Amino acid sequence: MSAVLPGDPPGGRRAVTVWGIGVAVYFVAIVFRTSLGVAGLDAVDRFHVNASALSTFSILQLLVYAGMQIPVGLLVDRLGTKRVLTIGVVLFTAGQLGFALSPTYGTALASRALLGCGDAMTFISVLRLGTRWFPVRRGPMIAQLAGLVGMAGNLVSTVVISRTLHGLGWTTTFAGSSLAGVLVLVVMLLFLKDHPEGHEPPPARHAGAAYVRRQIAASWREPGTRLGMWVHFTTQFPAMFFLLLWGMPFLVEAEGLSRATAGELLTLIVVSNMVVGLVYGQIIARHQGARAPIALSTVGATALLWACTIGCPGHAPMWLLLTLCAVLGACGPASMIGFDFARPANPPERQGTASGIVNMGGFTASMTTLLAVGILLDATGDNYRIAFSSVFVLQALGVAQILRLRRRTARRESERLVTSRVEAVHVPA
Repeated sequence: MSAVLPGDPPGGRRAVTVWGIGVAVYFVAIVFRTSLGVAGLDAVDRFHVNASALSTFSILQLLVYAGMQIPVGLLVDRLGTKRVLTIGVVLFTAGQLGFALSPTYGTALASRALLGCGDAMTFISVLRLGTRWFPVRRGPMIAQLAGLVGMAGNLVSTVVISRTLHGLGWTTTFAGSSLAGVLVLVVMLLFLKDHPEGHEPPPARHAGAAYVRRQIAASWREPGTRLGMWVHFTTQFPAMFFLLLWGMPFLVEAEGLSRATAGELLTLIVVSNMVVGLVYGQIIARHQGARAPIALSTVGATALLWACTIGCPGHAPMWLLLTLCAVLGACGPASMIGFDFARPANPPERQGTASGIVNMGGFTASMTTLLAVGILLDATGDNYRIAFSSVFVLQALGVAQILRLRRRTARRESERLVTSRVEAVHVPA
């Protein structure tokens, strides 16, 4: 249906401009988040740490990120996008600068935690910005485009930061990149608006612990929210932990590749993500029934390629590594499908809270995998085959939950569709 729904935001150039500012903030946050992924080996030398300690950087960052998702969702629902994004930019910029100047492992760890806290405030805010400025039918594509721009930030990490790191050094690279945070903060304060004129949300009338409990409980009761969380959990983490930390060490130390070649493979994941995101967004916008099949197919393909790679005797052939990285690129777009289950299941005043619950899924799985891989590498003498096998455990858990909730969500969506049609029939002309 192409007609604008009653009460829908108008979209248009103004919406694209405002939303673009929010996405620019998310882009910078992703650059900061993933910058450690290309600096893992340098961090080992700088702070004199082992694999477990190195993984703690990303684990703590994701722990803070995941733990902040529901609080951030509640804040976005109550305070609006601009205020929450402002706090987020200040925090993640301070974290990136602190990481650049940290003389010890402890201060660097605290800086990554601060970065994770600010990063946690970006994506849910951008999703909320999209729902406030664009018609509902644009939701899947807008979410995929946001993810695509985020992966462009990852591309900056794998291409630009990895090169400047070795050309300019640790402090100059990370301190220089923090200036991007200052830039987007200024632009956002000058030009960002929470919503178009005439589409103001109703004022928040509830506060306190009772309001928080109601928001969380109401969102969680919806099977679409829970299904979205498990889709996000199962699809996102295989690429996330690989890009965030362990991809470069695996390709260099276990597969014998040069750092330049390993960087190109990581770049392939990012490029694949951007291409697949456009395809998935178009398909889901036209065929809502394709959501679960696409997510499950992505999980299956990822598991198959992962098993072939780590089960290959000796070094895996280049064609297999290329195929693995291309398929890993589909994980990010597949994880965005989780929001497409939660969005229609919740009214506008709960969108932030529901999105926070969904977003916890993938980052919880990524954090768990980062920890498991670090511990197993130390315990097995850097045996990547054993360490990376932990991926299959979380995938099996997630698929079981998706299959359990899939039919329940479909019934609930059908009931809601029937109800909305009945109400539309009885609305007086």
